[in-house]
Amino acid sequence: MLARLFSSSKRPFSSLSDQEILALAISSEEDDARIYLAYADQLREQYPQSAKVFEDMAEVEHTHRNQLIEMHRQRFGERIPLIRREHVSGFYERKPDWLRVNQSLDQIRAEAETMEQGAYRFYIAAAQRTTDAQTRKLLGDLALAEQGHEEIASMLGERHTPEDVKKEEDASAHRQFVLTYVQPGLAGLMDGSVSTLAPIFAAAFATGDTWQTFLVGLSASVGAGISMGFTEAAHDDGKLSGRGSPIKRGLASGIMTALGGLGHALPYLIPHFWTATITAAVIVFFELWAIAFIQNKYMETPFLRAAMQVVLGGSLVLAAGILIGHG
Repeated sequence: MLARLFSSSKRPFSSLSDQEILALAISSEEDDARIYLAYADQLREQYPQSAKVFEDMAEVEHTHRNQLIEMHRQRFGERIPLIRREHVSGFYERKPDWLRVNQSLDQIRAEAETMEQGAYRFYIAAAQRTTDAQTRKLLGDLALAEQGHEEIASMLGERHTPEDVKKEEDASAHRQFVLTYVQPGLAGLMDGSVSTLAPIFAAAFATGDTWQTFLVGLSASVGAGISMGFTEAAHDDGKLSGRGSPIKRGLASGIMTALGGLGHALPYLIPHFWTATITAAVIVFFELWAIAFIQNKYMETPFLRAAMQVVLGGSLVLAAGILIGHG
């Protein structure tokens, strides 16, 4: 009973026959070709040159598959046993399509490199296992071909994605990152940091009660985060504007809005009023300069102009909150 419970349903690689090794190689090449074509489909609209690279790599995999099928036909006939990577222990498992749809261009390139390295190791091990000289030669040749896939990808990249195209694609990926995450996140951080200053500090100086001030800050921050998140997600589906998934933008905006307000609300968990207030004011100072830095780095706003807009505006809101609280 215990043996059945802990035993693996996967076959050890050492138990495979020559026919099963060939069948496994055939199915592996088919799977890799499908993955490369899926990458090509995913990249075609935004990165057409890189998509062409993966189409050509899929064609190489199809060529390898045909060579393996011909070898199987010569040695074992027409019927190819059904055996795949997931049936054999020790293999790097490929992700299904639905887990690859949100990968970045760099992640796709890294995944393809991992696939090639895994295929190379498989063919080296398979060539050592087989006893037929002709099959051993084919598997060894395919191992060298897989080892050279990085060079093939490089040559394909030079043909389809020259340096200027790669720079353009990288710039496009950066723009998409800014539109989907940075821009809505920055808008949320600004709203959360600045708009909650007045109610939090007004409550602090009006009540002198740190706990009540914290509750006001918590409610203002969470409420603003929910409002900003839903507004960002609802007003633009991203299809025409190209700003990306509304869910991702909504989460970026909502989370950063809430964090912007909580930054100077959390110090009021400190029971001593002036300690909490001074700590909150210091945090506000760093929040405003962080916003100016992000504007300068990602939105290409001149730093001094960003600092004047954010720091001056935030200081005015802070002063308004203190004056209202004292009143």
